[in-house]
Amino acid sequence: MHATLPLLAATEFPPIRRTQLTTLQVNLGYRCNQTCLHCHVNAGPTRKEMMDEATLALIPEVLKARGITTLDLTGGAPELNEGFRQLVIEATSLGVKVIDRCNLTILFEPGQDDLAQFLAKYRVEVVASMPCYSLENVDRQRGEGVFDKSIAALQKLNALGYGREGSGLTLHLVYNPQGAALPPAQGPLQADYKRELFDHFGIVFNELFTVTNMPIKRFGSTLISKGTFHDYMRLLKDNYASANLANVMCKNLISVGWQGFLFDCDFNQQLDLALPSDPASAPWKTGQFHLRDLLQENPAGRKIRIADHCYGCTAGQGSSCGGALQESSAI
Repeated sequence: MHATLPLLAATEFPPIRRTQLTTLQVNLGYRCNQTCLHCHVNAGPTRKEMMDEATLALIPEVLKARGITTLDLTGGAPELNEGFRQLVIEATSLGVKVIDRCNLTILFEPGQDDLAQFLAKYRVEVVASMPCYSLENVDRQRGEGVFDKSIAALQKLNALGYGREGSGLTLHLVYNPQGAALPPAQGPLQADYKRELFDHFGIVFNELFTVTNMPIKRFGSTLISKGTFHDYMRLLKDNYASANLANVMCKNLISVGWQGFLFDCDFNQQLDLALPSDPASAPWKTGQFHLRDLLQENPAGRKIRIADHCYGCTAGQGSSCGGALQESSAI
């Protein structure tokens, strides 16, 4: 796999700082039952990296110590970590909103037969990957048979109340472009998704999040192999919108790697750009910041570590784990 950091490190992206920490995004491991072209984590069935029990046990303590309101669980397939369910139970008992970044097909893996019911019981918000509403496009990006399983999974979640008005069970879908292009306007695309999925499959959901493909890991390496990496970076930079800086997710989110080390965002985690030390507030600190450091330290005000991939979050309508940063009408 081609390394992308050497092509991203030098940057003219404007400096930004953290505000109040509200979201802890935790990568529970890189093992996944799928291998997707756009995956910036390079996850797959053969990956062995998984968060251990000792690190998992720190998470509820950090949620309490920092007054964090949202726990965002990702991977790989986060549900494949054996501690996933206990972590959900402990976090929800604290009144913390839990998000499961679910690839949908995980609901049909061995040992996961009751996963949908578990998520509903603890009112976990499901954010599900669904790169298109057509079989051909989904299977091209995510693998043969993924579309049919994804539809069956969405129907299963709907049957439990997910995505239905008044149920309190939130189901969001996530769209990634098929290649080296910016996502279309989120609002109109959401309307298309709702119409097509309901008309053909009776599926309902709450919102569609459009997410820009990041020029790192598997997707970035593919761009390099095709000789289109610099063209894609030019696209991101030419569409930079400074208004998006106010709402980038790294301002109030910290990403936690499977070993417990801290990063400004999930993308920095994959580039191994660790949360920078701040000698003014922690002169004793050396090396990488770890989850346990959040028991004592408030990261508000720290500089955010930037590189050229940051243009991916600020191009066009913007992109974050919660979708577009601007209303479609503003673009």
